[in-house]
Amino acid sequence: MAMSRVDTADDHDEPPALQARALDDLRYIRQTMENASFFTAFSGWGLMLVGASAIAAGWLAPRQPHSVKIWIADAVFSLAIGAMTTTFKARTAKQPLVSGPVRKFALSFAPAILVGALLTLALLRAGLLDLLPGAWLLLYGAGVAAGGAFSVRAIPVMGMCFLALGAVALFGPAAWGNGLLVAGFGGLHLIFGALIARRYGG
Repeated sequence: MAMSRVDTADDHDEPPALQARALDDLRYIRQTMENASFFTAFSGWGLMLVGASAIAAGWLAPRQPHSVKIWIADAVFSLAIGAMTTTFKARTAKQPLVSGPVRKFALSFAPAILVGALLTLALLRAGLLDLLPGAWLLLYGAGVAAGGAFSVRAIPVMGMCFLALGAVALFGPAAWGNGLLVAGFGGLHLIFGALIARRYGG
């Protein structure tokens, strides 16, 4: 019993400086966890820019003899915009690019995009252009949904929306293809981009 009283007295006699340091450490840990929980590698402003370019591509594509080239050019542009805006957002949020949520998202997202590029070449070679809208929407949606497992809830929801549009494009009339690409890469990016920019730091 005496030993217990001594221990209790020692606890009360703990230096104030040590207690303050412990509280500071706890605050730092809590803030770090909150930042990690609400950080998304996607830039909302970047997504809106990608969406705007997709709407422009969707307007231009039917007016060109090789509409597929317009969409491929837009895809390359969108990947560049995504990479730049993600890098900027990660640096602003002091998130490392080679580790943490950015790296996890990239590793989950990249395989679907690589498969999409290879499948595009195969479908072009076979002349199956009508299958491209469905394949693009499905593979992009799969990549976003997989990467979204390491991000905020809005990202996997956006991925599932792309998957739904991709299923419609794959089995619906070929005439719907361009419109569904605009709805997905244009409309969904604008909607979710605005949501992410508002709620998750740009």
